[in-house]
Amino acid sequence: MKRAARQRAWLIGGAVALAALAGWQWHSDRQAEPDPLLALDPAAIQRIDLELPGAPAEHYAKHNSHWQTLDGTPADDGRLADMAAIAAAKVLSWRPATDFDSAKIGLAPPIAVLTLDGQRLEFGETSVTGPQRYVRAGQRIALVSVRYTPRPAQTHTTKAP
Repeated sequence: MKRAARQRAWLIGGAVALAALAGWQWHSDRQAEPDPLLALDPAAIQRIDLELPGAPAEHYAKHNSHWQTLDGTPADDGRLADMAAIAAAKVLSWRPATDFDSAKIGLAPPIAVLTLDGQRLEFGETSVTGPQRYVRAGQRIALVSVRYTPRPAQTHTTKAP
């Protein structure tokens, strides 16, 4: 019986040590994770402005939990919730803006400018290393997944037969 109890104690001690090591690693990984694009809660964003080259600027405000244009026309809540979610986009890496030539990464001029509650994000070209896009936020450049690229409003045109 003593031998079985000793083996059980070693087994329990090993499991506790593995759990502690896994907890430490998880905490370490969380600390090393880069900040999101903006320190804004996407659900709390009240104003969205989008500028795309060759298209009129789009301006939206949240009213009674729904998005609308500034003239009061209802807007696509799903599309605008997606744009608000860009604020919390997971950043793959941050670098100072001085590390880049803005023209070479598509930020002179940017391909899109998204302003969320007054905080400006400028979107550049995709990276050669994968489906990632350069985004300028203040004096830093982030690499984020291309899925966080803002998209223009859908315009429906009917063609004459």
